[in-house]
Amino acid sequence: MSDALTNAFASVDLSQVPSPCHVLHRGLLENNLRILRGVMDRSNVKVLLALKGFAQFSEAPLVRRYLAGTTASGIHEALLGREEFGGEVHAYSPAFKDEEFERLLRVADHVSFNSLSQWQRHRATAAKSPRRVSFGLRVNPEHAEVEVELYNPCASGSRLGTLRSEIKSAQDLEGLEGLHFHTMCQQGSDVLERTVAAFEQKFGEFIPQMKWVNFGGGHHITRPDYDLDRLHRVLTNFRQRWGQHLEIYLEPGEAIGIGTGVLVGTVLDIVHNGVDIAIIDISATCHMPDTLEMPYRADIVGADLPGKLPHTYRLGSVTCLAGDVIGDYSFPAPLKIGQRIVFLDMSHYTFVKNTTFNGVPLPAIASYDPSTKQTQVIRRFGYADYKNRLS
Repeated sequence: MSDALTNAFASVDLSQVPSPCHVLHRGLLENNLRILRGVMDRSNVKVLLALKGFAQFSEAPLVRRYLAGTTASGIHEALLGREEFGGEVHAYSPAFKDEEFERLLRVADHVSFNSLSQWQRHRATAAKSPRRVSFGLRVNPEHAEVEVELYNPCASGSRLGTLRSEIKSAQDLEGLEGLHFHTMCQQGSDVLERTVAAFEQKFGEFIPQMKWVNFGGGHHITRPDYDLDRLHRVLTNFRQRWGQHLEIYLEPGEAIGIGTGVLVGTVLDIVHNGVDIAIIDISATCHMPDTLEMPYRADIVGADLPGKLPHTYRLGSVTCLAGDVIGDYSFPAPLKIGQRIVFLDMSHYTFVKNTTFNGVPLPAIASYDPSTKQTQVIRRFGYADYKNRLS
């Protein structure tokens, strides 16, 4: 995937964008959307964009041509989905504040509760909804295949989803129309197949009274090695077992943005302390938090593992955090102050998680359109964006 992304950007002049800057390749985004639309059409399911993973709403006109809508983790994402993306708006949160829930009823089509107590707390308000909203319950199948505990929804002691032991009878689900499970992270259809089996074993007795089932996110559908045929079998077999009337939803976030964009930065200084250190205007903690949280190693155009190429540097940021280090990389030639550094695969779970720690500016956001061969800077961020988060 890195090679494909490198090749796609080979003819794009990234020296003309601000630094730092997220640059999306619209053609690559549309490729992902076509694959997801193919899943919708072939398997008769609905695919939603999980805004927590990708929320570049300047691309909403393109996204809504292919997908059924968006899914939100709270009122602000739901509002963005309704205002910009259109289609269906789904929402889930571990808990809803009373005032936020009332606002949510005005914009959401589906709302999934995390617990039966949340459903009971908000049920009276839900009954007075000014518009038709379908309510569901997120359940925990207690089937874990995510290795990193930080990203494992079914880890021991997880707060996410209702356990089967908490549901005493079908009567507890009265008024609910759907079940929602989310157990995966960057995984294939083989994991989904095993997860569905666990879900059916624990919650199958309640499926016949439902109108829909949401299979959650974490599906790496647009990766080149993803088994789309197996996904189709899982989806169609599930509906054959439980009824053709069931609406099935998938809500990937990463699968929309994966392999579609880069993050461009600049070398500001080079120092030495046992190793050569390049100070750049990109921060791991502010701009690429998953490199510290997952953790994972971001790829860089033209770079390799330390020692593989003649010149090795540690890349660090301008923040005061001692551990704000992106990693060690080797390059074919010495780095120079003012040189651009291009990080690959930086559209998903990046700018949606960016912070202004230390007052570090947020990266600009741009899109490259291969049909016109033009790069448009959609948004620049400055002091006001930092100050307006404070008081």
